[in-house]
Parts: sequence; C-alpha cells; structure tokens
Amino acid sequence: MHEALLYKENKDKKIDCKLCNRFCNILENETGFCGVRKNIKGKLYSLNYNRLIVQNVDPIEKKPFFHFLPGSLAYSISAMGCNFHCLNCQNWQISQLQRIEKLDNRFPGKLIKAEEVIENAQQNNCLSIAYTYTEPTIFLETALPIMKLAHENKLKNVWVSNGFMSRECLDLILPYLDAINVDLKFFLDKKYKKITGGSLQPILDNLVYLKKNNIFTEITTLLIPGETNVKNQLKDIAEFIVKKLGDDTPWHISKFSPEISFKLLSKKSTSVEELEEAYQIGKDAGLKYVYLGNIATDDRENTYCPECGTLNIERQGYIITRNDENGLCQNCKHSLNIIT
Repeated sequence: MHEALLYKENKDKKIDCKLCNRFCNILENETGFCGVRKNIKGKLYSLNYNRLIVQNVDPIEKKPFFHFLPGSLAYSISAMGCNFHCLNCQNWQISQLQRIEKLDNRFPGKLIKAEEVIENAQQNNCLSIAYTYTEPTIFLETALPIMKLAHENKLKNVWVSNGFMSRECLDLILPYLDAINVDLKFFLDKKYKKITGGSLQPILDNLVYLKKNNIFTEITTLLIPGETNVKNQLKDIAEFIVKKLGDDTPWHISKFSPEISFKLLSKKSTSVEELEEAYQIGKDAGLKYVYLGNIATDDRENTYCPECGTLNIERQGYIITRNDENGLCQNCKHSLNIIT
C-alpha cells in the first residue's frame, strides 16, 4: 500500500478521489469504483502499489501501435483493477478480479521497484514501456515513477487507455507520455453507460487535450455487433477523429470474440463483412490509416502511402517488414505520420 495521489480530504473522514472522471466520494474503509483505492482513516491509499500482475515483452503492434516505433518491442506492465466494468473485457480476470473476489487488502501481483522494470526492459531490448492490459490510470502511483525513470534511461512511455482519466491525472503524466492508444468504444453515451459504466464526453475532451499537447495518439474501436455498429456510431467516430485529431490518426477496428469476454458470451462474433464495412466508413470519412485487428487479412494491417499508394510497412501477424524511409514513403517521400 502507498498513499494515493490526487485526492481531497473532507470532513467526517470522507474522501473525494480526483484520479478519473468518476470523482468518487469514498467513505472510510471503503474503496472507489475501481476497487484499488481505499479510504483508511481519512487517507486514500493505492492498494495495488508496485504490485505488477503482468510483465511481458510484446511487439508494440500488439497494443496496438502501428505508427509509433513500428517493429520494436515494448515492455508491458499492468496492475490489478479498472475504473470501467466493460462487459466485453477480455482481460477481466485481472481488471475485474476485485469485483469477483473479496480481496480486502491482500492484492495479487509481484512487488517490484521502478528500477527493476527499467532493467528488465533494457535487458530485453525494448524501446518502450507499455502501461497496458488493465487501465493504467488506476495504477498511476506505480506508473509515474517508472515513466520518469524511463525517460532518464531513454525509453519511451506508451499508454493503452480507456481515456477516462481526470485532467489532473493527464497533467501529471503528460511530461513523460510519448504515445497513447485510446479505446473509443462507442459514440453514444447510453452505450458507454450500458457496456462500460463510463461516459463518452470526458473521453472526447481528453482526446482533444492530448492532441493539443502533441501526444502521439492512435484510436482503437472494438466492433461489437449490434452495439458499436448502430445509429451511425462508426461514421461519427471516424468523423470525430478526422475533425478533432487529424486525418492521419491511425484507427484500429477490432473483431469482437464473445467467448473471451467478461459478460457478453451470448453475443455473436464480428463478421468479416461488418469489419470491411467499418473499414470503408473510415476511408470514406477521410482517414488515411484504417486497420482491421484480431482477424487475418491480406492487406488490412499494412501501411500504404496515402499519396501514391505504395506499400511501406507489411504486417503478417507480428512479422513486420519495413520499407519506409524513417517514416517517409519509400517512393514519393510523403510523410506517413510514423514516429521512428
């Protein structure tokens, strides 16, 4: 345990948590919605502090990042908990464990110091630390010292996030954040509330703020049949990306598999036709880089020059063949919006 960041003490030992856009009011001996921040005698404590439940060496494309250090390795870390309860979550065994079992203060995960994470990343030839698998916002107290030390050691920091953190949280991490992939899950607030327990507008506001602060951003949307692809949501997402983030922002559209989801086991899988339709919606909206994920395709994970159509990065699973010239098209030298 460690005293948490971003909270305000109130009278009667109540606490206002300021970590994410839930802004939980937490009574003594209770936790916030995330289940990992607890009010103990009028102080807020991070129960998952330095307890990493995942440490993996991953291709950065797995996050997914296709335009940030393509072909490199990322050292992925995660702690237990989440500020959403996504019914579609595929990592629910670690993100929702605190809701499934009564853990009290006995939290799983290997106790580890920031220096060990950096050393492990360097020993495995990783160029970045990825804060992923669960929502990194809820292990901010663990992540922030690692992020600072990563920059001191010339490693990049990338977050895979639901984008629901508070502005105060964003301001803390921005000096050390190099890239972020935000799950823009729906474009209807009622869908967010129904499936995730969150809300849409704070995420849209944070995406605009990230863009304003020049944080390299990629977007992922899991296409859940009957949930994501209704009422023009895909068109609205694509148009928001173009207008607010830029037409060169990569958009990943991923297949939904009900058998690995938390609570949507009776839903059907996303069809190839549904994915292709979403891909075309993105292209019609003016997006230059639209990718399909969680499905084998001949060319929907490749990067083509939007100017001349030349294939610059070929992806077959996690086998990456780069023919670009330091982020420029090998043929016409047009920028591919790639951080190398």
